Amino acid sequence: MATRGSRSEKVKRIFQQFDGNHDGGLNREEMAALVVAVNPRVKFSEEQINAILDEVFRTYSEFIDGEKGLTYEGLLRTYDDGAGDVDRDFDALGLELKPEDNAGTSIAAEEASSSSIADERVMEPHKKQRTAAWAASPNHGIVFDDTWKLVDDLEILIKRLKSKQSKDGKLKNDNSDVYSEGWSRELGPSTEITDKRVNWEETGHDYAVFVKELGVLRSRADGSRSREEAFDGHMAIGRVLYDQHLFKEALVSFKRACELQPADVRPHFRAGNCLYVLGRHSESKKEFLLALEAAEAGGSQWAYLLPQIHVNLGIALEGEGMVISACEHYREAAILCPTHFRALKLLGSALFGVGEYKAAVKALEEAIYMKSDYADAHCDLASALHAMGDDDNAIKEFQRAIDLKPGHVDALYNLGGLYMDMGRYQRASEMYTRVLSVWPNHWRAQLNKAVALLGAGETEEAKKALKEALKMTNRVELHDAVAHLKQLQKKKLKGNGGGNGEEAFIIVEPSKFKSVDEKTTLRADLSTALDIRSFQRITRLNRCDVDQIKKEINETDVPMSYSGGVPEKSIRKASLEEILHRLLKFLKPETFIGAVKAINQKVLSVLDESESGRLDLGMFFAVLAPVCGGSPDKRKRIAYEALLWRPVNEGSNQIRKTDAQRYIKLLRAIYIPSQGASEMLEIHGEMDTSLVSLAEFTAMFDDPDWGFGIMSTLLKLEMGDRNRHGSHVCATCRYPIIGSRFKEIKSHFSLCSQCYSEGKVPPTSKLEEYRFKEYASEAEAVNDKCMWFGIHSKGSSSPAAS
Repeated sequence: MATRGSRSEKVKRIFQQFDGNHDGGLNREEMAALVVAVNPRVKFSEEQINAILDEVFRTYSEFIDGEKGLTYEGLLRTYDDGAGDVDRDFDALGLELKPEDNAGTSIAAEEASSSSIADERVMEPHKKQRTAAWAASPNHGIVFDDTWKLVDDLEILIKRLKSKQSKDGKLKNDNSDVYSEGWSRELGPSTEITDKRVNWEETGHDYAVFVKELGVLRSRADGSRSREEAFDGHMAIGRVLYDQHLFKEALVSFKRACELQPADVRPHFRAGNCLYVLGRHSESKKEFLLALEAAEAGGSQWAYLLPQIHVNLGIALEGEGMVISACEHYREAAILCPTHFRALKLLGSALFGVGEYKAAVKALEEAIYMKSDYADAHCDLASALHAMGDDDNAIKEFQRAIDLKPGHVDALYNLGGLYMDMGRYQRASEMYTRVLSVWPNHWRAQLNKAVALLGAGETEEAKKALKEALKMTNRVELHDAVAHLKQLQKKKLKGNGGGNGEEAFIIVEPSKFKSVDEKTTLRADLSTALDIRSFQRITRLNRCDVDQIKKEINETDVPMSYSGGVPEKSIRKASLEEILHRLLKFLKPETFIGAVKAINQKVLSVLDESESGRLDLGMFFAVLAPVCGGSPDKRKRIAYEALLWRPVNEGSNQIRKTDAQRYIKLLRAIYIPSQGASEMLEIHGEMDTSLVSLAEFTAMFDDPDWGFGIMSTLLKLEMGDRNRHGSHVCATCRYPIIGSRFKEIKSHFSLCSQCYSEGKVPPTSKLEEYRFKEYASEAEAVNDKCMWFGIHSKGSSSPAAS
């Protein structure tokens, strides 16, 4: 291989060739010319060129000399880091060294190629064209000459396989030329495999033959003269396989390299990339953690790779649904490399995912400041702005994302949702139509298009769109939507206050709603309980048995913290997320992300009022217990035990009354915010040192005025909110009634739980007061009707008898 001396001379000649204005730097235009010239087989788009230049100028910012651009030292460093192959580029440009420049140059690289498949090699006049730009790098490329033989033979095997599968029509999206040369993606988004991923057919005879021959190459690598040379061979084989999208086979090679040099960062990093692409996110995370550990132990040697390890680890964690944990790694990557716009974009998107909109906007704006044409960042910024109520700027950002990438599905879909929220139904329908043109089977877009058309008054078109949605999926909510549409067609109802048409409902003040008996839930109580029930549905906490919290209390080892002067078992949000992951292990990653977001916004925002990022774990368990699964007595008991587990009560079999009072008020502030917020102000300054037993705690908990008496209503909802009431539909929203049915005994109309809690009644039934009876099931209503008829039939026979 070429010596360092000849390498530097070749780099100098390349630099001089493209430094057109002779100012000692390569500006973006000159650098673009270099990239195109050394990659004659690749047809770069303007977007690709800009992405490459952005990456180079960001990564090697310390070598950028103002307007002049990249210095000679910077170009030399890019080659040292594997961003290109000096020999290949030098030959591709047709350059030659002067005799004095060439003195002492090693010719080992030109003599290194001999193999059993030599007859299939294509030799260049000066030397072989190296297709892998990373291979000659002294930092992470090929070190031993015999490894080149393995690479050459492997490339021939891949060409054979490609040729056979192409003839059979099995190879799809062959984009290998784009990956075969050009600037290294070492520092780029290694998990971004692009839409043009090559899909190999792995079940046929040709592939089996390829794997067998690949095994022979691996055996040759294992038979090398030293462990270092074997490592070099397996890493090179893995890199070639990865570049050709043969990820399963690449993983085998990187795993073998891990065995040979467990403390080396590179095989763990690359194995992690393979595992992520293969969808094995948990295993990917473990490999990135090993890479991170090795990089931190290796000092400055791997400093260049640390930001990307953090980014890829964050992406793997997001794959598992661990978004708060991912935020920590994106943040660390941005600290290590402040110009890493992708880390900032990912951080902003993750913060948005857990409901921290203000912080998300800040990170996304920074990413866009560094890369103004970043469509994904514009899209996520728009979503965060919409969540904060800044709809005008949100529309601008969505539109910017669509201008940059006309087929941006997320931007189109979310902009449709924004227009729906604004009541601009026609525009919303247009957005959903554009989503369907890109993604024809997007059933949610199809359903939302139907709703938008309905809002725009195009009932027939809405009906067609709903039928299309039903063809895509058979979900129950679509059947309910069809039933709803039929009801609306019957009544021809418009929204409340909807122009000249009949109003769908009027809202009645709470004092006019009366209940017939004690079994009928009060309107205000139902409203609060419905909010809590909605939180349970999003988080699925009611599917988590409260005994799991007891298990965590017994098994979680949390060190003491004295940050507030009082001993606490406090943990960071990322550690808390790991506990939640165990409690909700039955959830898919995307559902878990939604659960964490809801818990972060509703619970953690109150518990971490100071925004320190740390939480009292015992209090967190106690606050969660009442909304988990299990009997009400068990939920209260485990809440009590969670409080007992806290250091302030440790060693006692009773809790302090002040802790019990603080807990109840926190519970109310979280789940009954309209009532609990002002009560939180009363917590400070209470010095009651008396102790409270479980029985006394339960009495405090059940107090209807100052406790958490709403739990009895919540339990009623948990048991019956899936009950359907035959053909009964709500008199105001016209949806089939699910859960409790509230019947007005004078006008005989029925309301669903939601409309009853909001005080909505049909405009045709204007009364001084409304008296409701609640039916948890249709069976209850039938029994009630039978009893009514029985009473009246007896009453009518008495006079006749007399």
